[in-house]
Amino acid sequence: MSTFYIDAKRAFLNRRGLGNYSRDVIRLLTTYAPDNQYCLLTPRYHRNAVSFLNECSWIYTALPKERCNVLLPKGLWRLCPSLWRAYGCTEAIRQLNQQKRGSSNPITAQSIYWGLSGEVPYGIRRTGCKVVVTMHDCIFMRYPKLYSPTYRALFARKVQYACHVADLIIAISEQTKQDLITFFHADEKKIHVVYQGCNNRFREPITEEQIAQTKSRYDLPERYLLDVGAIEPRKNLLNLIRGIADAGITLPLVAVGGKSAYAEQCRQEAERLGVNLLLRHNVDFNDFPALYKGAEVMCYPSIFEGFGIPILEAMCVGTPVLTSTGSCFAETGGEAALYADPSNSKQIGQQLQTILTDTDVSSRMREKGYRQAERFSDRHVTDNMLLALRLLEQ
Repeated sequence: MSTFYIDAKRAFLNRRGLGNYSRDVIRLLTTYAPDNQYCLLTPRYHRNAVSFLNECSWIYTALPKERCNVLLPKGLWRLCPSLWRAYGCTEAIRQLNQQKRGSSNPITAQSIYWGLSGEVPYGIRRTGCKVVVTMHDCIFMRYPKLYSPTYRALFARKVQYACHVADLIIAISEQTKQDLITFFHADEKKIHVVYQGCNNRFREPITEEQIAQTKSRYDLPERYLLDVGAIEPRKNLLNLIRGIADAGITLPLVAVGGKSAYAEQCRQEAERLGVNLLLRHNVDFNDFPALYKGAEVMCYPSIFEGFGIPILEAMCVGTPVLTSTGSCFAETGGEAALYADPSNSKQIGQQLQTILTDTDVSSRMREKGYRQAERFSDRHVTDNMLLALRLLEQ
């Protein structure tokens, strides 16, 4: 039995990939290892946050309060919560560990700090905890022009420190593992690849009525192509639009993501090329399974990712996936997806046309997608996760 101190900032406050990953790790740990104690650290906490109400309510219902609680900054630290997360929380953890050691009836065998988003607090070794960190990608090192110099310097420092002090580094793909070794000279012996899963909503049955309601809610056509993810240059929506135009595909393209200057650039390019681009910026998480299921193809032409969770989400609901060559995409999509060079719009269009016009290909992709998705089931992910954590006992 162990005490886990988990950096849960993004579990409570982030609705994108890092938040989904954090929530899923907490869900799996509390479900499959309920005898441990869990202390969730967050610099801020809003009980009415959408990400909490819709996706995290189980944190307080799955385990009794003595097994799971939230640790927030106190005193003057409340005035600078980001500094508390980076430095101040270590003193709170150290004091809690001392209390446990001083107890006449110790309830934990060891204490573990787990940074779920590529960073750990400075001074974490002084707490007496074993240190685990999840590394998602090194995109800011591979494609420096996509990030500001300040951002690159800050995160390079954080990742370097985390790799140095961690007892265990969890990489979400083999690609991330190799990048950590290449760019940060991380100790390969400390790195364990644990593929992530996705929210179980994508594995639940989806009715035709749900699909119809979702299409109505977001004013979508009967047939459409789908692109999901932040609408930014790395996600490569612009080349997808050009590929659709090159192939003469007339189906509308629904792109789901936040508003951005790049989104506007894509809108203008689609208008110029005659591609029917439908931008949707505020899709409720609960509607994503039906949104995927209603699509003819889920297009994910990203240049580089750490894992590519939309690929898995689409396969879970049986939607064919077109994604990119290189990076981690073949690790996630396996033989179930079709691939195209993300820099080659003509190839993107050709592969998309193949899926749309060859029913044998699309049918096989659906069947293989279901099987591929099982590789990332709760049981598989949890078994690998717990296997990695057992390395801390050696």
